[in-house]
Amino acid sequence: MTIKQLLNRLAGTPLGARVKLGVPMSAYTSFRVGGPADALVEAESPDDIALLVQAAVASGMPYTVIGLGTNLLVLDGGIRGLVIRVGPGLSDTVWDCSPHTAVAGAGVPLAGLSRAAAQRGLTGLEFAEGIPGTVGGAVVMNAGAYGGEIGQIVDWVEALDLAALDGAHSHVGAAVVRLAREELAFGYRQSVIQSRPMAVTRVQLRLTPGDPAEISHAMSDFASCRRSRQPLEHPSAGSFFKRPAGRYVGPMIEACSLKGFGIGGAEVSVKHANFIVNSGGATAADILAVAAHVRRSVLDRFGVELEPEVRIIGEPAAGGADGSLRGC
Repeated sequence: MTIKQLLNRLAGTPLGARVKLGVPMSAYTSFRVGGPADALVEAESPDDIALLVQAAVASGMPYTVIGLGTNLLVLDGGIRGLVIRVGPGLSDTVWDCSPHTAVAGAGVPLAGLSRAAAQRGLTGLEFAEGIPGTVGGAVVMNAGAYGGEIGQIVDWVEALDLAALDGAHSHVGAAVVRLAREELAFGYRQSVIQSRPMAVTRVQLRLTPGDPAEISHAMSDFASCRRSRQPLEHPSAGSFFKRPAGRYVGPMIEACSLKGFGIGGAEVSVKHANFIVNSGGATAADILAVAAHVRRSVLDRFGVELEPEVRIIGEPAAGGADGSLRGC
């Protein structure tokens, strides 16, 4: 595996000029932590993704596909191989009124799509007001809030089957698949895409005409709740742990007297206990250490084993601990 091989394969293509070497992933995650990626390229189309995957495979390099990094913790040793970041070129949205649908590129910001739907008097996306990240990432994890989930309004998802891009195919069409809602196996913060090597490229959402005033009022309420209850003033990745059946994570952590508990530059938010925040100068190791302590404390007191909602990738710094959360 060599970076030189990758660069040689991308030479003469527009992608070759966009390769960034040794770039710190702290610049590409909402946690603002993470070591360097060997190489990073922003993909502006499905063809870009296909070409990059093929180039990485042919060069013997591992690859990782990411969105805006809002539900991501990259470890301090960084990411080996190629990081393919979904760029703004995958951010087109086509609206149709018969029926009322939106076909959105994977790179469309979810909160922006929610506001665009509201401006058209369409209901179904109010829950997404203020949720960071892209439509593609939201579908992968079935993002939701305030009783709504994106899986409830998905018609179909178009994606690249990355396993098919083994170097034998020269065109993106050979790897394009379309999955209907019933094939996506949506559940609480999960979809079938999490267990398959796929990169979402487009999503069709089915919405419903509604009263613009009611839609606006609901979104204002959700935005107000977020500002008052979530630590938006600090870098984080949102709720760190998934909600176990019949339980709420924040109250359990608070009952363990862990609000404000910190290690290094990471701490449990005093505003919302299921947020671990970068209070200044945190490392990924700090965040994992706080999370591990929270997890042990909740298990000891309540017998509940918390599972991270945040995706943890990369390698620890030399001599550092990987953290037991990755395999949960």
